[in-house]
Amino acid sequence: MATLRLSGNPEADALLSKDPLALLIGMVLDQQVPLEWAFAGPAELRRRLGRDLDAKEIAAMDPEALAAAFSARPALHRYPGSMAGRVQELSRLLVENYGGKADGVWKEAASGTELLSRVRELPGFGEQKAKIFVALLGKQLAVRPAGWQEVSVPYGDTGTHCSVADITDQASLDRVRAFKQEMKAKNKAAAAKKSPTATKSTATKAPATKAPAKKAGAIPAKKAAVKKPTTKKAGPKKVAARSAAR
Repeated sequence: MATLRLSGNPEADALLSKDPLALLIGMVLDQQVPLEWAFAGPAELRRRLGRDLDAKEIAAMDPEALAAAFSARPALHRYPGSMAGRVQELSRLLVENYGGKADGVWKEAASGTELLSRVRELPGFGEQKAKIFVALLGKQLAVRPAGWQEVSVPYGDTGTHCSVADITDQASLDRVRAFKQEMKAKNKAAAAKKSPTATKSTATKAPATKAPAKKAGAIPAKKAAVKKPTTKKAGPKKVAARSAAR
C-alpha cells in the first residue's frame, strides 16, 4: 500500500492512505485553506465522531450534528458549516451510486475519460480538482486506466510539481507551493494588464443659469384686475307740483 504524505501528520497521512473516503473528504476540504489543514481534517473528523468514517452513516447524520463536529474548535475548515454540508452531499452520492464504497468511483472506471467523469460529478470537485485527483490516483496509488494521463493534463504529466498529485515529501511540497505562488503572481499581473485604466470624465457641465434676483419690495408682475366703475341708475325725478296760487 502506497503511503501518502499530504498533511504533515503521520497519523492523518496513514488514514488518507488506507481509507478512500478519508482521501475524498480531504480533497473536498482542500479549498481556501492550507493543504496540510485540509488533509488533516479527515483524521480529526474521525476522532470527533468516535468511529471510522462511513459514507452511509455520514449521509444519514443530522446535518446540525455534523456541522457541529466540523465547527468545534479548532474548526476543520475556514467555512465549517458549508464544508460539512458538502461532505454530507458527497457521502449521499457515494451511497446512491457506489453502495457507500468510496473507491468504487475509480475501481470500476474502464478508462481515463470515464474516471474523470465519475470524479467530476462528485460534490466539491470542479474540472481542475477532478483532473488533480485523477493525477493523484495515477501517480501515487497506481490507478491507471487507459488514457488517465491525457485527461488529467497538465497534472498527470511526468516530472511536474504543480499539485497535490506531486507531493511525496517536504521538498516536493515546497516546490509545489513555489509553483502555486508563481502562478498566482502571473495571474495577478495578467489581470492588472487587462483591467481598463480609470479615466476622469472630461465632460463639462453647462453653467446653471440663475433666475434674476427679485428686488426688495417688488410686487409680482400680475395683471391687476381693473374694476369698472359702477353706475347707479337714476331713480324717477320727483317734481313738486304745488299750486302756487289758489
